[in-house]
Amino acid sequence: MKWKCRIRKACEAAGTYREYFDPVIATLAEILEKRDAAQKEFIESGARIMIEYTNKAGATNLVQNPLVRVINDLNRDALTYWKELGLTAASLKKINEQAIKARIELSPLDKALSELGG
Repeated sequence: MKWKCRIRKACEAAGTYREYFDPVIATLAEILEKRDAAQKEFIESGARIMIEYTNKAGATNLVQNPLVRVINDLNRDALTYWKELGLTAASLKKINEQAIKARIELSPLDKALSELGG
């Protein structure tokens, strides 16, 4: 619930919030809550990036901690949603540029007058 409120406030501050984005915001909040839980588990288990793994044959090897992979995947998924909501610098810039273009577009009368003049 805390993430949902934070995301909505961020959207409002960026000027990108629309009520119909609420399901997207809820999905992003769930992703971030899962990521936070995975990070907490990772830290509580010693925050080791590499762990020992013994395979079926009995050989022990160092492998990437599965929690690191989960955290990275959730961060990547979350970034996709942040972009969709206009909450990254690049996505907000793109949204703002599109809004400016839409405002600058000539009306049909202006287009006709400019064609007559030039």
